[in-house]
Amino acid sequence: MTQRSHELLHTLAYGAIPARCLQVVAEIGVADHIDDEPVPLGKLAAACGADPRALGRVIRLLTAYGLFTERDTGFAHTPESRLLRGDHPASVRPLLRLMGLPVQLDSLSLLQHTVMTGEPAIEVLESGGLWAYLRDQPEESEIFDHAMTAKAAADVPAVVDAYDFTPFEVIADIGGGRGHLLRGVLDAAPGAEGVLFDQPGVIEALAFPDHPRLALRTGDFFDSVPTADAYVLMHVLHNWDDERATRILRTIRRSAAPGATLLVIENVLPDERPAPPAPAALTMDVIMLVLTRGRERDEGELAALLDGAGFRFTGMTETSGSLRIAEAKAV
Repeated sequence: MTQRSHELLHTLAYGAIPARCLQVVAEIGVADHIDDEPVPLGKLAAACGADPRALGRVIRLLTAYGLFTERDTGFAHTPESRLLRGDHPASVRPLLRLMGLPVQLDSLSLLQHTVMTGEPAIEVLESGGLWAYLRDQPEESEIFDHAMTAKAAADVPAVVDAYDFTPFEVIADIGGGRGHLLRGVLDAAPGAEGVLFDQPGVIEALAFPDHPRLALRTGDFFDSVPTADAYVLMHVLHNWDDERATRILRTIRRSAAPGATLLVIENVLPDERPAPPAPAALTMDVIMLVLTRGRERDEGELAALLDGAGFRFTGMTETSGSLRIAEAKAV
């Protein structure tokens, strides 16, 4: 037991090192320079503009985790490393580039500040918080947007497979970004119309709807939202503290008729104890801790927010992924 305990602590203590290697490999595009045949280290390093000896040592660490494999003729892909390619339909490269951004790394380095004060570490770097920081850093903001788009695209199949959207005539995706979820929902619900609602800068970047039943609307979800039969909030409420999350919910409630459905799609933590939530959800909770004033809420906390904003929590739908779908009705 002692040896196993030491191994666990050593794994956690050194966990930042392979994570950082993975971020760097994603940033310089190593996987994009490997296709179906092994690539010699020298050729791979030249393609990435990297030092071959240093790059080789980094890739060899990742091979120990099943990312890439080393052969006599060079490095080759595994199924996992193919997900690092930018052209893979389920690419995780944008997410890894996001985790390697200075705002992420610098904020996590200040985690002790957050633990001691309760204040988000990002506010040491930018007093206005994450969103103000991204407004002033267009390159990092673009990487952030690509990562959110990629994550949404990866989550959509699990959400659409888990929940029946066909009863609704009008579905509004509030803070829906580039509309990956809403397009998937409309494909699964051929009788529904969709409204994609987000800030003007997000919507204007789309230029025009690319779905025959999708309409674009701009605005601020703290002020007003379109009217619909069903409202979807995916990865929205966890960005905000309880006060502002409640404001968002009350804005939706003012627009919603009694009986309208609200779906909150997030890493909702289970209430059951002592069984712990999934590490992925708790990891995201710590990211929220240092980057925002939001959090990953458990079922009871979310139900209380909904109740305080004029909604009644009616149930939880599990998906095949880490997300859960909390359903509520306007009362």
